Amino acid sequence: MSRRQRSVMQILCALCSCAAGFSAVAPNVAAQGPAGATTRRASARPAPAPAPPAAKPAPAPAAPAAPVQDAALPAIQVLRVESDEVRLPPEFQMALYENLIEEINKTGKFRRVVRDGDRTGAQESGLLTLHSNVTGFKEGSARARQVTTVAGATSIKVHVRVTDAAGKELFKQNVEGKVRFFGENLRVTLNFSRTVARLLKESL
Repeated sequence: MSRRQRSVMQILCALCSCAAGFSAVAPNVAAQGPAGATTRRASARPAPAPAPPAAKPAPAPAAPAAPVQDAALPAIQVLRVESDEVRLPPEFQMALYENLIEEINKTGKFRRVVRDGDRTGAQESGLLTLHSNVTGFKEGSARARQVTTVAGATSIKVHVRVTDAAGKELFKQNVEGKVRFFGENLRVTLNFSRTVARLLKESL
């Protein structure tokens, strides 16, 4: 073999060695390529947002406050309306009493209005007592009042007084209620009761 042929053979052998080395390295590179890409893609993903804080339970509604009674206000007991001197129809006597209770309650002057016969009233300190005695009554005509304001008027006169727990008289006055214009006869009891309630509010 000539020198030239030997040189060619050496070159071919060297090329074969290089090709074999490349073939051994290529699979490792191919295997590493996708894993590296996966790692890069995984690192490129944004971090998951933190979970929102748990909602706080709504506070329970407050219980409604109980009405507070002013201890400084007196309590008053309303006795049944008496009618010793005048014959008063039962419906008028009942209407007088119920309207008195209602109108005195509306004044806000008393922490409690006690009915006649209510034994719990004895537990009230400084209990006042309202006494009413009918001294005059004239039952008019609702029909006549529709014709004239002179005839047909209904009126009632009552002596009213208030005493304290010891029986001392704190207030007394003759009060009159009238119905001169339109309205039923029983309306005289409402007018009377409103007058009494106003007087008690101003005087006690």
